[in-house]
Amino acid sequence: MTETYSTQILKDEAATVHAAEVLATQLKPGQVIYLHGDLGAGKTTLVRGILHALGHVGKVKSPTYTIVEPYNLPIASCYHFDLYRFQDADEWEAAGFRDYFNSNSICLVEWPERAEQVLPHADIEIRFDILPHGRVLHITSQHPLALEGLCQ
Repeated sequence: MTETYSTQILKDEAATVHAAEVLATQLKPGQVIYLHGDLGAGKTTLVRGILHALGHVGKVKSPTYTIVEPYNLPIASCYHFDLYRFQDADEWEAAGFRDYFNSNSICLVEWPERAEQVLPHADIEIRFDILPHGRVLHITSQHPLALEGLCQ
């Protein structure tokens, strides 16, 4: 299996949205994407850009309190998880979240480290590091990705 690794500087929100649009062209049903980074790093902005690029029209809200927000998109069902407030594995099983991870859906997971004992492995891992002016975006994929044009 070929691994893809990319590091890019994102100077502002528009650059994050552009990176999301490029990433969206690479996503396929059945994939799990982990998003790592501190509060305010750009994880939800990236998810919003991905969802809009995949055809969602309307607002994308952070699922901080609901844990998951579903989106029915032309390419697949998409589930945006925010596990920041996640407490324990029993909560995961009781809510049936495991069922969301299947060959017909794309799962975007913020704060995956809070539930690593119950989550399936990621196909793509994205990490944000905050800079004084912008962000560094690190992407690791278990599959080849065409990431040319990731940054403007």
